[in-house]
Amino acid sequence: MQRRGPGHRLLPMLCVGLAVLVATGPAAVATRRPAALDRAGPAHDHQHAADTADTAAGRSRASAADLAVRLQALLGQHSILAADLMRSRIRGDDSFVQAANAALGENTEAMTDLVGQLFGPATGRRFGPMWSQHVVSLVTYAAAVADQDAGALTRARRELVEYEEQLADFFAGGSHGRLSRPAARAAILMHVDHLTRQADAYAAGDHATADRLYRQSYQHTYDLGLTLAEALLPAADRATLRQPIWRLRSQLGKLLAEHAALVEDVTRAAETGGPDFDAAAEMINGNTRDVAAAVDTLFGAAAARRFQALWASHVEQIVAYAGATAAGRNDRKERARASLRDFERGLAAVLAPATGGRMTPAALSAALTEHDRMLLRHADLYAAKDYQGAQEVAGRTYQHMFDLARRLADGFGAEVASRLPRGGPETGQGGLAGPR
Repeated sequence: MQRRGPGHRLLPMLCVGLAVLVATGPAAVATRRPAALDRAGPAHDHQHAADTADTAAGRSRASAADLAVRLQALLGQHSILAADLMRSRIRGDDSFVQAANAALGENTEAMTDLVGQLFGPATGRRFGPMWSQHVVSLVTYAAAVADQDAGALTRARRELVEYEEQLADFFAGGSHGRLSRPAARAAILMHVDHLTRQADAYAAGDHATADRLYRQSYQHTYDLGLTLAEALLPAADRATLRQPIWRLRSQLGKLLAEHAALVEDVTRAAETGGPDFDAAAEMINGNTRDVAAAVDTLFGAAAARRFQALWASHVEQIVAYAGATAAGRNDRKERARASLRDFERGLAAVLAPATGGRMTPAALSAALTEHDRMLLRHADLYAAKDYQGAQEVAGRTYQHMFDLARRLADGFGAEVASRLPRGGPETGQGGLAGPR
């Protein structure tokens, strides 16, 4: 099949602007978590079981600060999954709709459980039905867009505003005055505005606008987690959220998890040859610029340049692998794998000294190898139209990025973390500066 293969058009597109761096009808929300399906072989079965046990043990010891990061992560993931589900409904991809719906149902269940852990079981019980209805309304909106049903679209918009106001009042009411109702409503309505406008643009074929809003939605919703934590947690826990290590962990998690989601998005476009490839490539370019800017902020321009060259190569090779998979070119797949092994060793050698020995090159290389393994597994499953399997791997890849962010933040230490600019929760505690 003639396509924009990674051998010539795909890869240059991914690097545009990077070299200049100095651095089926409305689906109801799933209410029951499906059994995990592991498709990666016995060795991975053993590792995944161990990871699950470690995660369960860690949650039993989780602090409020740990749970606040988890809240940010789940809100950001909600935005990604909701947008993906809305888009699949618009393009009539029923198989993907089902898989995305199941993933969004798991996210909703996890969000409800977490709100209960953070703010009490009674709060969690009140939150769950409201959040579920919020998701259903988003899917109803996408269905109305797909069907070009003006009356249904008007009703969906009205329902969305109604449910968002209820959610905003719920959060404001639990904040003891720290989050005003107007501020809460503005934040929640912005979330809905991002998702509905990206769906409108996607349906109109304006993929550049749709993807710009896709990123804005993720970033806004992720940062909303910190806003809510700052408003709802006790004072002692809120103080922890201002500590440099926590702030660095949160911001690295935000960037790295977005990287994983956007790489998966661009590989899906590469494998299908869809018209959204160029816009998806620009999304991952934007994230790469942001990750390089983070390295610049923390370690300076020289480190950012070394990092950016390796990181851009990593993205290129994942997309090359996806294109080779679609073309049935095993030789090109193996070349991409070999290049990724070079990336893993090279980036580990760059980052390990910055941890002062707290992470070895071997440990960093192993973490990066696992990241690449999951991204390639996602590409294989998506190409095979095993959308449920692909979504499950994507969920694990997303979580793995937060595990890596925590290890990196702890390894870099408080002195490096203190280089982050400061700001309020509405800015993600200041975020990360642009490249110098």
